Amino acid sequence: MIKTDRYVECSAAGMKYRLMPVTEEIIRCVIAKDEVKTEQESLIIEKKEYPQVSFEAAEADGIVTVKTSAVQAELNLKAGCITWKHQDGSIWMKQSKADLTRIDVVHYTTGGEKPIINRVKTVDGERNFIQNLKAEKVRDGYRARVFFDWKEDEGIYGLGQAEEGFYNYREHTQYLYQHNMRIPMPIFVSTEGYGVLFDCCSLMTFNDEGRESYLFLDTVEQIDYYFLGGKTMDGIIHDYRYLTGKAQMLPKWAYGYIQSKEQYYTAKELAEIVRHYREIGVPIDCVVQDWNTWEPGNWGEKILDKERYGDNKECMEEINKMHAHSMVSVWPNMNAGGKNHQEFFDAGYLLYDYATYNAFDEKAREMYWKQAKEGLFDEGFESWWCDSTEPFSGPDWNGGVKREPWERYELVGGEHKKYLDPAVANAFALMHAKGIYENQRKDTEEMRVLNLTRSGYASGQKYAAMLWSGDTCASWDNFKIQIVEGLNMGLSGYPYWTLDIGAFFTVADKWQNRGCGCNTDPEPKWFWQGKYNEGIKDKGYCELYTRWLEMGTFLPMFRSHGTDTPREIWNFGDKGTMFYDAIEKFIKLRYHLMPYIYSLAGAVHFNDYTIMRSLLFDFPQDKTARKIENEFMFGPSLLICAVTEPMYYGPESTELDREKTWECYLPEGADWYDYWTGTKYAGGQYVTVDAPIDQMPIFVKAGSILPVADGLTYASQKTEGFMKLLVYPGADAEFTLYEDEGNNYNFEKGAYATTKLKWDDKDGRLTIEDRQGSYEGMGEINYEEVIN
Repeated sequence: MIKTDRYVECSAAGMKYRLMPVTEEIIRCVIAKDEVKTEQESLIIEKKEYPQVSFEAAEADGIVTVKTSAVQAELNLKAGCITWKHQDGSIWMKQSKADLTRIDVVHYTTGGEKPIINRVKTVDGERNFIQNLKAEKVRDGYRARVFFDWKEDEGIYGLGQAEEGFYNYREHTQYLYQHNMRIPMPIFVSTEGYGVLFDCCSLMTFNDEGRESYLFLDTVEQIDYYFLGGKTMDGIIHDYRYLTGKAQMLPKWAYGYIQSKEQYYTAKELAEIVRHYREIGVPIDCVVQDWNTWEPGNWGEKILDKERYGDNKECMEEINKMHAHSMVSVWPNMNAGGKNHQEFFDAGYLLYDYATYNAFDEKAREMYWKQAKEGLFDEGFESWWCDSTEPFSGPDWNGGVKREPWERYELVGGEHKKYLDPAVANAFALMHAKGIYENQRKDTEEMRVLNLTRSGYASGQKYAAMLWSGDTCASWDNFKIQIVEGLNMGLSGYPYWTLDIGAFFTVADKWQNRGCGCNTDPEPKWFWQGKYNEGIKDKGYCELYTRWLEMGTFLPMFRSHGTDTPREIWNFGDKGTMFYDAIEKFIKLRYHLMPYIYSLAGAVHFNDYTIMRSLLFDFPQDKTARKIENEFMFGPSLLICAVTEPMYYGPESTELDREKTWECYLPEGADWYDYWTGTKYAGGQYVTVDAPIDQMPIFVKAGSILPVADGLTYASQKTEGFMKLLVYPGADAEFTLYEDEGNNYNFEKGAYATTKLKWDDKDGRLTIEDRQGSYEGMGEINYEEVIN
């Protein structure tokens, strides 16, 4: 055994093990065949000076023990297993074994030949498939497996977002690769109060079926993971962000309502959408320009088609005057023949599909930003929608039959490994987001970066990357799955996740022409399987959309989007009709809660908080709550109970005859108020409540303070009159109100204010402490106390 003031290293089961305390509750474990390497730069772990941790180390009877004040690791030198224990010696988890198998790491090139390019128009954009790539060994590497022994009733969560809707991964296999609707994260968390974060950017497989439980790593130099002994889910997430970086503040307007669809066609149309919302008095903060801003044939160019967008800057300024903002879609791949593509080609900054830029090259990232700035940012667009950032799918998104999970993993993962180093096959979107964030900040500190992106990876939160779940299809079953995937993304430490409200695909009868000549194959597609061929003309879809929007009101980003049918509110009826009124009610509810929501956003950055919270965060001891998959906490106070079944209409406007009620589980350990009626319930029980179309069940935890504002039509609007403080008695409560300038980085220099609110339940007294801090433009706030 070798012990230094930073680590313990020894040989065990034919391999080298190094245990490195990072903090009192984080220990890094590196397992190597030969020399242990710990100084190389990581794409996901922040490079910084970690404080020295006091720890004990001893060897006795073939066991090496490394112990901090919070965690201890016992390494069996003969078996190579590590038992992870609490400070008191009780067992957390056992890493039962590990193996490394040497492999050839290969890169694919044409070997100097002229590339044979098969360019295909797909539903997911135009793609290059290179027919004459050849494999060439570049180095030795390893495939690895790390085996775990878990307790019988232990739940395992996290691993990012997939398609299957697995909540607890026990007794499941999950393939971790980047794809439309798949955003893997190399971290899992346990109901036992710990997490494991792998410093790995290759493809992975989680397996807990049969007799073995393990994580498979496709291409690594060594096994490198961090044991996170945070004890609570919030504590584990704090550990994760300590290692991977603080979540960046998004602009305040990003928390308002965002209107999108596939697609708008002119700059004037974007301005007209905002103007219409203002005229009808429905709040909005952003309108989104989807793809096809380029000239015909120049797929992926970041140069506007002047015929349709020649007045873009003026239209964006008009949108700003209406107190709204804009977002534009950009792609990482470009057609040959365009100016952007040629610039990348001449500089040698394209990957070997000869279409996608090399986001792993710093100079290539700078070039990408230069093009985006000149062609779009300088033309008035304020934020980014980085679409198709996987960015390789191969032939998987094709055909009428969905392939087997293992086949899709090999097919799509293999496509990534053709064009990316296999050790970083999951990290393209992360590096793409890094380039957008770092280079925009070099140009300006006056406008916060916002990047809505279809794929991402661990640490992307520090690059202001908001993930969305991809091109889903409209069905009630898929709606349920989306909630589960969002919960697991939060349990993966990633705070920024959203979805297409109403799903992307609405119809299923044919592959619709998307306006780019992509309709070259009339065969049905397995992923284009919405249940509503008449779109908004089908009351069944209108009901599904409305319920989806009600749930989406309580996501970190509130955004409507999709193809096949329009999504603006006026398409769902006139004011005074059921769907329109319900949609309007919930958009206005989002703005009513804006002081609460933006305070949660501040907590995400400053306190490593999570907004969309699995019930595992706040009610870990409630075994019933562990199994609830269609409810979540929105911040500390609001329990959101999504209605995930139709009550009024089936497809083709078929009328349904059923009660308009919904069964909700109220977690034990608190009392709960029905948000709509004020009725108080004890926790630890199921209750059935009314759930008409405009009333998704929402409960407020007893012992809550909700700061709210009336009459807002955009997120940064100053509250007129009083800010209401809604108090829900039954327990003591605290809440910190957060404020800043909303769309610059002055908060990093201390330009923000906090106000601590306290409720003493025994005395029935609300205390508003003095405001701490200040920022430019800060005005007085008058409070109105409302006791429920």
